[in-house]
Amino acid sequence: MAEPGIHFLDAHGPEGVRLYAIGDVHGRLDLLAAMHQRIESELEWKPVRDWRVIHLGDYVDRGPDSKGVIDFLIAARERDPRHLMLAGNHDIGFLDFLRTPEPEGLFMRYGGVQTALSYGVSLTADASWFGKMETMRRGHQALLEAMPPGHVDFLRSLPFSLTFGDFFFCHAGIRPGIPLDKQNPQDLIWIRDVFHDHTGLFPKIVVHGHTPVPEAEVMANRVNVDTLAWQSGMLTALVVDGADKRILEMAMKGA
Repeated sequence: MAEPGIHFLDAHGPEGVRLYAIGDVHGRLDLLAAMHQRIESELEWKPVRDWRVIHLGDYVDRGPDSKGVIDFLIAARERDPRHLMLAGNHDIGFLDFLRTPEPEGLFMRYGGVQTALSYGVSLTADASWFGKMETMRRGHQALLEAMPPGHVDFLRSLPFSLTFGDFFFCHAGIRPGIPLDKQNPQDLIWIRDVFHDHTGLFPKIVVHGHTPVPEAEVMANRVNVDTLAWQSGMLTALVVDGADKRILEMAMKGA
């Protein structure tokens, strides 16, 4: 028998544990640091027995300081393991490029040039195919040499999903009809239409990013907190405190 679905209004977090789920960062260290400061302030003036800060993936590409974001997240996790990070498709795409550089892969086509620049490496090239390939090869080697080993270890360590209470957290979404513990990692970081178009309830409320929206999208069966931070200047989080749920926004002008 299928597990009954849960409606957002009826969903609860774990007893005594406040959850913060932060959307796609994409190199916006300024917004991430400000969001963390906001959360830390909340935990001081409104303490709770326990908490988790869940990052929903896509830490790199497009924005100006992917290296700084990874440094920040590594330090946060070492300081307190209640800071949790999930894999996004851009994070996996970064690993793929480090393993095998492809000129038409996700990294090179969608913001990896900015990621490399944050490590002091240029991947720009002239318009010719040969120039592009040669520059990419040189840049790939320079990037491997510029990256701290801990950054690669961090990217490799990222899980694809987490669950707390009535909430399931992943980067992109889930495939309807598949048990949560049987989801394909590719779906968890890439899925869009078949997930977004599903109007039925899921076994848990799915909290995700991946597909940008102008403001947090709260549906009966899912919550999308990707508000295109790298371009919009707004980073968004869902806060779950028992039965209470709210949206937290951190807005800044361009980096």
